[in-house]
Amino acid sequence: MRLATWNVNSIRARIELVVAWAERVAPDVLLLQETKVATDQFPADSLVSLGYHVTHWGTGAWNGVAVLTREAPREVRYGTGFARAPLATEEPRALAVRLEAGWFMSVYVPNGRALDDPHYVYKLTWLAELRAHLADLVADGVVVGGDFNVAPSDHDVWDPSALEGATHVSLPERRALDALLGLGLTDVYRALHPDDPGFTWWDYRQGAFRRGMGMRIDLVLASEDIARNVVAVDVDIEARRAPRPSDHAPLVVDLA
Repeated sequence: MRLATWNVNSIRARIELVVAWAERVAPDVLLLQETKVATDQFPADSLVSLGYHVTHWGTGAWNGVAVLTREAPREVRYGTGFARAPLATEEPRALAVRLEAGWFMSVYVPNGRALDDPHYVYKLTWLAELRAHLADLVADGVVVGGDFNVAPSDHDVWDPSALEGATHVSLPERRALDALLGLGLTDVYRALHPDDPGFTWWDYRQGAFRRGMGMRIDLVLASEDIARNVVAVDVDIEARRAPRPSDHAPLVVDLA
């Protein structure tokens, strides 16, 4: 099985890129984030034509998550509370589908903005809620992939001193991520690549991509029964080099 996660930063702006990439890489499960489109406007047809079942939750403008699968989902759950239908009171940031192998979840963790911003508190609360509900899924086998907006350690950023006092690297955020791993989940990239930075995001500004000023904030966390079958994990840098790219690169995971 091949699994990938990708913050596409607007699916309508990137649909041709996503289709061409999916044809080339052929993931069996593709987790998308920041689709920025309402569900009834999601450009599903071109992805369905590639053989995918498309499950999407979005309300337009911001946020939005999707799970594309070769296998028809057996069950779908929405949000950190895993409702069986979309909730108008919750931002579309977490979407899980159940397949034969277990649960596959796409997450788009709140950015946090700044340490003194209410959105930072929201981010920590959201991560705590995610952990509480993931605890019920680990026994069934679960993969959680997406834009976590947290760099797990200083090794995951180009220059820790440049981000001092900023979000994505603060101790409370990293502890919240550690709490997810404490459920028995494995950060599969770092497990296979203990020394490589593995950056997945580069700002559009200041020539950040060309200058290597990136962060590893797109992660795949897998329960032990699934993580033990991971044979390869790679960041697809070529997708970031494409014309009009997302500021994120896809993370691709191969399982035996």
